[in-house]
Amino acid sequence: MSPRLSRLSPKQLIWLLVGIWLGGTVILAIALGSAGKNNSFKIQNEFKLINWIHAGVFSVNRAVVYLLLAAIMTTVTMLWLSRKMQQRPNKVQTAVETMYGFMRDYITRANLPESLARTWFPFVGALFLFLWFSNLIGYLPLPTNSGEKFNLFGAHIPSFALYAATANISVPLALALVVFILFNVQGIRSQGFIGYLKSLIPGGVKGPMLLLIFPLEVISTFMRLISLTVRLFANILAGHLIILFMAGGLAVILGLSFLGWALLPFGLIVYLFELLLIATLQAFIFATLASIYIAGATSHH
Repeated sequence: MSPRLSRLSPKQLIWLLVGIWLGGTVILAIALGSAGKNNSFKIQNEFKLINWIHAGVFSVNRAVVYLLLAAIMTTVTMLWLSRKMQQRPNKVQTAVETMYGFMRDYITRANLPESLARTWFPFVGALFLFLWFSNLIGYLPLPTNSGEKFNLFGAHIPSFALYAATANISVPLALALVVFILFNVQGIRSQGFIGYLKSLIPGGVKGPMLLLIFPLEVISTFMRLISLTVRLFANILAGHLIILFMAGGLAVILGLSFLGWALLPFGLIVYLFELLLIATLQAFIFATLASIYIAGATSHH
């Protein structure tokens, strides 16, 4: 940093950056003008899946690659938790132990009885890690956009792109189905089929009200499948769309090149917000609701 800049206070430095941003916006707006609305660019194509390997239901596309990376990272972390603990932990082990304590105390034990928490912790912990890694990978620019390629020494390399497997509704739906099946199975195992059906009815409901309340509770149970799916899918997809718009998508659509510079700070803020908060929060909510549903399935009311 130059001596002049080093003498500026933080407030003065912020105002200097704001001035550079505003001045650059005005200059670029005057110099570049408008190229007209671009009707050929479709931002949803950024999430389009193109099969790289065609093998029927086992075809490979970038969603499969992202899921594979998340699965490998989850497996390595879970094995580390079970096999690599040392008496004197290093920094990596300290971080892993902190994550372990978070999953154990704030996701499983906070929502499940102790006996169930011990039984279900491996599943709930793996579910949280898998979703967390899936979400985090989605904010790393990787060369996975095979629809757009660039030439590197004669090799046609897919363009770098932000993509999350959890922004594809089939992934949250598959995970929600697993949770839905497991908590219903746990409820039937704990109370029997008839007992589990009776447990869906709130305490104190009797007589003709049963004819109204019971169907509503059954529908409510199935709605958990939809809520789990849509909450994760919509939040991750919306975050990526906003980042893409702020990072140049809106400038391309409207044909206003200066917007690429004008919206850049806001795109960076949204990117950091999504990366540092939403990626973890959505994984936490999904795993926590899974724990709550499992606990609720074993309750008599």
